Amino acid sequence: MSITTSTKTDVQLIDARGPRFGAVITTAVLATALATSNLWVIVAQAIVFAIGAFRGPQFTPYAAIFRTIVKPRLKSAVISEDVRPPQFAQSVGLLFAIVAIVGSLTGINALFVIATSFALAAAFLNAAFNFCLGCEMYLLLLRLR
Repeated sequence: MSITTSTKTDVQLIDARGPRFGAVITTAVLATALATSNLWVIVAQAIVFAIGAFRGPQFTPYAAIFRTIVKPRLKSAVISEDVRPPQFAQSVGLLFAIVAIVGSLTGINALFVIATSFALAAAFLNAAFNFCLGCEMYLLLLRLR
């Protein structure tokens, strides 16, 4: 993902295709976590979410894969977007992953399944339909302020 800074509003911009690619990988990881009920898979995804939430989605391992392998092969023009909505979406994903981890550690399997399923549904919406639920939540919260 390319990172640029706009001089007018000093907003950090990222390649909008990167978070969608990350959502494809996230969908696969969360589906694996849900199918296997494996704590370590959801912990690994939580780490990716934490990097995306605190540093930005352009710093995640999925973004590195996009930047080095996928992006050089794309012919279309770069579509830039503000980094803040996808970063907020990563925070929401991190919250669901933490709840899933707590559910697994406490033996409340239903909590693990529900939290992982919600995160999986959001990732799938972004991957399949380019609809970022966390991004939309961010914009809604901005409007409410």
